[in-house]
Amino acid sequence: MKFVGLTKSQVEESRKLHGSNTLTEIPPDPLWKKILEGFKDPMIMILLVALVIQVVLFFLHQAEWFEPVGILVAILIANGVASVSENQQEGKASALKAEEEAKEMAKVIRDGQLTEIHVSEVVVGDIVYLQAGDKIPADGIVVDGELKVDQASLNGETEEADKIATPSDAKYDIKDLLNKYYAYRGTVVVGGEAYMEVKVVGDKTLFGELALEVQEETRETPLQVKLGKLANQISTFGYIGAICIVVGIMAKTLLTGSIPHGVYEWIRLIMDAVTVAVTIIVCAVPEGLPMLTSILLSFQSMKMAKDNVLVRKINGLETAGSLSILFSDKTGTITEGRLSVVELATGNVKQFTKLSEMEAPLAMDVVTGIGINNSAMASNGQIIGGNSTDRALMAFLLDANAVNNLSREDVKTFNAFDSNKKSSSVTITRDGKSITYVKGAPEKIIEKCTHYLDEKGEVKELVEKNYLTTYIDAQAGRSMRLLAVAKAQGDSDDTDLTLICVISIRDNVRKEAVEAIREVRNAGIQVVMVTGDRKETAVAIAKEAGLLVSKEDVALTSAEMGELSDEELKKVLPNLRVVSRALPTDKSRLVRIAQDLNLVVGMTGDGVNDSPALKKADVGFAMGSGTEVAKEAGDITILDDNFSSIEKAILYGRTMFKSIRKFLIFQLTVNVAAVLTCFIGPLLGENVVLTVIQLLLINLAMDTLAAIAFGSEPALKEYMRDKPVPREASIVSKEMLVEIIISAAYITFVCLGILFVPFIRNLFGDVDVTYLKSALFATFMMAITFNGFNARTSHTNPFEGLGRNKNFLIVMFAIFAMQFVFVTFGGEVLSVEALTPSAWLICIVLAFLVIPIDMIRKALMNKASE
Repeated sequence: MKFVGLTKSQVEESRKLHGSNTLTEIPPDPLWKKILEGFKDPMIMILLVALVIQVVLFFLHQAEWFEPVGILVAILIANGVASVSENQQEGKASALKAEEEAKEMAKVIRDGQLTEIHVSEVVVGDIVYLQAGDKIPADGIVVDGELKVDQASLNGETEEADKIATPSDAKYDIKDLLNKYYAYRGTVVVGGEAYMEVKVVGDKTLFGELALEVQEETRETPLQVKLGKLANQISTFGYIGAICIVVGIMAKTLLTGSIPHGVYEWIRLIMDAVTVAVTIIVCAVPEGLPMLTSILLSFQSMKMAKDNVLVRKINGLETAGSLSILFSDKTGTITEGRLSVVELATGNVKQFTKLSEMEAPLAMDVVTGIGINNSAMASNGQIIGGNSTDRALMAFLLDANAVNNLSREDVKTFNAFDSNKKSSSVTITRDGKSITYVKGAPEKIIEKCTHYLDEKGEVKELVEKNYLTTYIDAQAGRSMRLLAVAKAQGDSDDTDLTLICVISIRDNVRKEAVEAIREVRNAGIQVVMVTGDRKETAVAIAKEAGLLVSKEDVALTSAEMGELSDEELKKVLPNLRVVSRALPTDKSRLVRIAQDLNLVVGMTGDGVNDSPALKKADVGFAMGSGTEVAKEAGDITILDDNFSSIEKAILYGRTMFKSIRKFLIFQLTVNVAAVLTCFIGPLLGENVVLTVIQLLLINLAMDTLAAIAFGSEPALKEYMRDKPVPREASIVSKEMLVEIIISAAYITFVCLGILFVPFIRNLFGDVDVTYLKSALFATFMMAITFNGFNARTSHTNPFEGLGRNKNFLIVMFAIFAMQFVFVTFGGEVLSVEALTPSAWLICIVLAFLVIPIDMIRKALMNKASE
């Protein structure tokens, strides 16, 4: 053995001097810290204020014990569900990572002996022995041997890099991944054998540097921004409403002459007014919203796992629904991530896509020419060894069930790929004669061809080569990697050849990716393909994938983009579709520029090189086959590496956002109607229209149950036809506000009408005020329940597709049943009297009218928008 390696003492000295080969990792926040962080949510903070007020009122004997308890339960459920769900997802990811890391071993020479150690024990100066299949454990120089290395984990590309022994006078740039001497941690050896001297370990490796960049804070998600605004609006509405109620009650008392006589009566009047005001504040806060958000995130995350999408960071899901621009990798995401045989053409340019389309004589020569003359092997349905091209050829034969026709016993000699000849050859014996098959660069082989095999396998003279050259040029323009296969009689290929075929090989565009890209673009999301490939290849793939479709669409190289200032790039960005020869820094710059334009940015990636951009993006989609560093940086892991799964994640995110908006229409209608009813009632002469207990029942029942109802809304393809909601846009749109105001106004009118409008009041006959208030309470509850049907769809028909959400029907039925129990058996506790069947019928009709009223509104608004 020519290498001795380090001694035990040298290993320890090196570790002290240069550090260990472990990567620094910031551990995820523990569950308790996640829960504490959750209390910073603006909605939760409003609930905490309401909780404090209710506790104070309870000790002043102005509130029942269950009122503060109800708010506390809502806070704990809302905060706890999200925190626990995210903690569980992180736990799964950590367990998978630890399991993978435990298997990482390296072969090193120490004290003259080859030994296997864990990757973390490798130190600077170690001599590492590398073979095909090994993952390189650290950065270093090749000191002996030759390697072919798959560097996709760092540059995202399938093209293999050659590494050779480093001469003493060699000059190279370690930042240039294509240099021939320096090997990098995290890359994989696919061919050859070599010894590498470790130069850098741990965080100082390129892999480690990129991993450290991932440990950065990210900005608020679009939903967090929108909910923060809504929280401020709701708190302002609640506080103004509360002040108005206090002032209104005091003014009404003074104007009607019912002025209190003693100090105690004044205190009692003020306390009554404050109690109603505080109740209004509590009612103004949709405490079910944080709970709904948590339920939705967890519920949708579980559904998405079945669609090969693992939501690692729970907020990534809602952000996916708000995407306005998506930077996507090419290799493995838009394309299949492996080379495949696309087409075969004979010397007279007859084209085939399958072996079964060929006549038997031609097929036999093709199988021998690419199957026997191949360094890869097929065994039990698996392909072993070989470079990416040989593996693609063997996969073509495997798919055609032709590997059983390979008879390696007839092989006399095999000559591996010769870089000078740019070809490999094999000589076999057939029917007692020697035949040599050669495959390699078309320009080298075709110039030696005097004959060709036609589509029937018959030998014809190759006189005119121009049409074949034209075909080859056209295929090269489609980013095809081309191989020529030929044969010669005898034991040598240094003679006249007979052309068998020209093979086109390429990393094909996924068929499902084309449709998914079309869907995403129709959803108003700009898709930009970012790749390390050369521009010609990138443009060809982009055209086939449906990214480059008009003259305005722009494709830039990394160098061209580097020449643009940030302001110039911002002007180009709306039309940008392709970035080729991309560097890791280009991806981070693109994310930063897009975020400067206030776009919601998505980034896909699988390599360590993608990690910083994945982290900086609003939502990072890491590929399931990618590096652990990329998965750590991403918010969502696409387990099948498929662009169509990204489309599903966007759809689920949009469904979640739609569900939140539906819930807000429902809940804010309840809140506005409750505030208006309790504000106007005292001004019309009735100090207490809805009691504090009734309001809390309405609030808790509607918040909690409605969160379950709207949290189960199905993902509808129609959501992908909507344009993205801008990051700064309000979560409550103008259309939603109109719906809330009209429905709340009707509910307020009909409920107050039971007390103050003779026509409506007389429908119930000659009854006392308590009976009318019972009818008011029943009507209010049923009206807001019927309004739930209005809220769940923007279509004119509110009952459309009801069967797709059975939980909604169950919840609505449960609220109706609860209301009947409350009014019938509530008695003095709820300040109600049981209603007669005829009174119930009147209440139901008055409540149901909220549906046709909203149908008219929808019809008018839909007509106006046409």
